[in-house]
Amino acid sequence: MRLLSIITTSLTLFFLLLFLSIHLQAYTPEDNFTISCGTTGIVFDGQRTWTGDEDTKYLSGGQGSTVLTQAATQDPSVNQVPYTTARLSPSQFNYSFPVSAGPKFVRLFFYPADYPSFPRTHASFSVQSNGFTFLKGFNASLNADAEATKTIFREYVVNVNDGEILILSFSPSQPNSYAFINGIEVLPMPSDLYYTSATNSTGFMFLGSTTLYSVETRFALQAEYRIKMGGQEISPLNDTGLFRKWAGDEKDYLIKQNPENNDLPADTDGKMNITVNPDYVAPKELYRTARNMGTNATLNKISNLTWEFPVDSGFTYVLRLHFCELDPNINKDGDRVFFIYIASQLAENHADVMQWSHNQKGLALQRNYAVLIPIDNTQKKVNLSLQMHPYATNDKTTYSDAFLNGLEIFKISEAGSNNLAGPNPDPVQTPHNNIPAPKGDRSSKTAAATYPVQSPHNNIPVLTGKISSESRGTIIGVVVGVVSGVVLILLVVFFVFLSATSRCAGLLFSMTKSTKTHNSSLPLDLCRRFSLLEILDATQNFDDVLIVGVGGFGQVYKGYIDDGSTPVAIKRLKPGSQQGAHEFLNEIEMLSQLRHRHLVSLIGYSNDNKEMILVYDFMTRGNLRDHLYNTDNPTLPWKQRLQICIGAARGLHYLHTGAKHMIIHRDVKTTNILLDDKWVAKVSDFGLSRIGPTGTSKSHVSTNVKGSFGYLDPEYYKRYRLTEKSDVYSFGVVLFEILCARPPLIRNAEMEQVSLANWARRCYQNGTMAQIVDPSLKGTIAPECFEKFCEIGMSCLLEDGMHRPSINDIVWLLELALQLQEDAEQRENADIVTDESNEIKRGN
Repeated sequence: MRLLSIITTSLTLFFLLLFLSIHLQAYTPEDNFTISCGTTGIVFDGQRTWTGDEDTKYLSGGQGSTVLTQAATQDPSVNQVPYTTARLSPSQFNYSFPVSAGPKFVRLFFYPADYPSFPRTHASFSVQSNGFTFLKGFNASLNADAEATKTIFREYVVNVNDGEILILSFSPSQPNSYAFINGIEVLPMPSDLYYTSATNSTGFMFLGSTTLYSVETRFALQAEYRIKMGGQEISPLNDTGLFRKWAGDEKDYLIKQNPENNDLPADTDGKMNITVNPDYVAPKELYRTARNMGTNATLNKISNLTWEFPVDSGFTYVLRLHFCELDPNINKDGDRVFFIYIASQLAENHADVMQWSHNQKGLALQRNYAVLIPIDNTQKKVNLSLQMHPYATNDKTTYSDAFLNGLEIFKISEAGSNNLAGPNPDPVQTPHNNIPAPKGDRSSKTAAATYPVQSPHNNIPVLTGKISSESRGTIIGVVVGVVSGVVLILLVVFFVFLSATSRCAGLLFSMTKSTKTHNSSLPLDLCRRFSLLEILDATQNFDDVLIVGVGGFGQVYKGYIDDGSTPVAIKRLKPGSQQGAHEFLNEIEMLSQLRHRHLVSLIGYSNDNKEMILVYDFMTRGNLRDHLYNTDNPTLPWKQRLQICIGAARGLHYLHTGAKHMIIHRDVKTTNILLDDKWVAKVSDFGLSRIGPTGTSKSHVSTNVKGSFGYLDPEYYKRYRLTEKSDVYSFGVVLFEILCARPPLIRNAEMEQVSLANWARRCYQNGTMAQIVDPSLKGTIAPECFEKFCEIGMSCLLEDGMHRPSINDIVWLLELALQLQEDAEQRENADIVTDESNEIKRGN
């Protein structure tokens, strides 16, 4: 009886455990919250239950918040829950969730739509949680339009310490904007799922470094992508209890370089035994399908299995690759070996899943990597690539193939700032003939009524509509009288203005032609003139989202012309300002005559309705100073800095010698040296430029001092004598600004260090120049190159302008410095190869 009882009890426990293993989820979360915002009661979406935030104690703040039952127009394709209702407010509001300590999923659901009294385009806000910035200045409608989606979903991972509560704060970004949210989900997770475990010191392999990367709990993460390869998506309900969605890979991300890319033999009937340990890492369904390269070994040798994922630049990303070998042809290590490249960097040179699993088929594995994506100012999003390339069949492997089951990509918060927010996308461009509406309403119907119809020839508003014959005579009489008076006033104003700026004014009034094209030999009278309507169209009615810079002149916008096909920089003088009008005209005159690889090209201008606007080629990488100091941009390598110096010097050389008359720039500085997408330097901003001495007996131009402090030629500053050597002096300051990565003036520094020019001169004389070099460059500059570069800079800063070199000499000397640098690097590489060869010989 005792034995029977033991057997009965054992069988009961066995079947109970078997039942639990079949029916219980891999992970059962506690203290989870699923909130439907802007409503009351409980709703069910077919999978989960959502609680209205009005019935909770979690919500606080938000004076003026509005509870809405639905959007003004509910798109039938949008799920009712949680997108039917929203919490909206023009002031900050918060949610506080009492949770246990540990990492949490925070999921946010947005439906950007027009809500009563809350226009869709006015939604702009920030979201913060426990010291981390999830979203900043987030324009929900711009993001939805860019992603071509009706709804927006964002998922984050944040750790909550002992004694803390999880707080979510929603704050409008601007006085006329509002914040909103449709749904919130807070879900706990295992402590070692994505954060590096305290007991596991392996960490993530950091590409480009020999050190390991640890995802510590002091970071927050944003889930960018969670992908199932070679099969249908996995819904949140079919996850391991963590309600993660695993999307398919083919629609948006797979780049089919090999036409025979296909799926591996899939375990669709679920008969194969798959082991996932821990079981909450991913659902077993993830590993039952995969993507591989196909069976054509010859074709595979010259192609890659490639995916591309758009991400924000300037962040570190961690990638988790999921593998499980199920192919019946692969049975031991060495059967299938391949390379893995992430962001064009080698991550694995011998990826062998069977070797990693110790020849155990059906064992799910994960490989973790971290990579820094440098800041790229040329575009809002950059592609993070994942590539796999097989070994040749005669080289250490049996099958020339590569495969992958799944992938997760997370953005890591910036150290120090705790920021995860990226930039808003540019507005989706409207057709060229659509007139932009005022902010908040971009419908063409509203805009058409906002501006008068323009005459194609003289930009005089055309009266539209029928006029009775009886009133026509009265109108004509009034018009004739008004026109006569206006003409008389304009003539007086014209001659007064002409006497002060005859050259520039004559130019402005003669440039009335408009053309859609321009070339390197663009004559003065064909400089393209834009109507204000064209400028408004190009900038989406001067939308603040498109502002890329602000200067003394005014604001600079990124715009699009020619039906949205051509990006341009649009510089707008502050409306109503009387300052800068002469510089505006001067820049048109100067740049209309100049075309050079190292000068920013003027495309056109607009001066309608008292606006003064200049249109240039768009320089995607901005100005040089933003890559030297007080910036989050990556450090420029020394050789690249040298090439930028040479390019800028060539641009100045063209100004001094290549035009009909010598042109003195008069404002050479790092913010006026712009960089295109290929890092080609281009000199810009000719508002202060002057024609140089024209007579053979004249050595200088006598003029008032203009320019930027810290760059001014002392000879020009003291004696009001302007020469081309004044540009040389300013360029010398630029050279040391590039070398030392510091501003030309630091007013709160010690007296001897206030002026960069004086400090560099003192250090050069004392033999301590190496001490003021940008620390990031130390050890990378060849001694002979460093000596030559400093010699060039010092010669530019000589007090007597006659003794300074010409820009032509500077170009040649800088090219020599670059050659010295390259020669030194070649010798160093040759020495390394020789040393390695000797080591091999000694080993034999």
